[in-house]
Amino acid sequence: MAYELTGKVKLVQDPQTFSSGFTKREMVVTVEDGKYSQDINLEFLQDKVSLLDSVSEGQKIKVFFDIRGREYNGRYFNNLVGWKIETEESATDDQPPIPDDAAAPEEFDDDIPF
Repeated sequence: MAYELTGKVKLVQDPQTFSSGFTKREMVVTVEDGKYSQDINLEFLQDKVSLLDSVSEGQKIKVFFDIRGREYNGRYFNNLVGWKIETEESATDDQPPIPDDAAAPEEFDDDIPF
């Protein structure tokens, strides 16, 4: 299942590479949620680790992620695994530019002579 959230980057961790060759990198995104904001930890795995290279703290982003769950020794754990990031700049690139006042059409006189 795919989910998304929008918020501000609070923290970007350094990549972690394990002896098995597995690599992951985590980040925390602050999401405004009513009266109290929520700090959401997301992880990026293997080839998706590089997505965090272009993200900086304080930047507003939209993250697309999957929820993964597993059992270990009778306890259950959930992970939010990111697979796509849109920055505020890239999200607005798809929208047409807003014309400035100089490009506004001339006003027409409603007093028609006939």
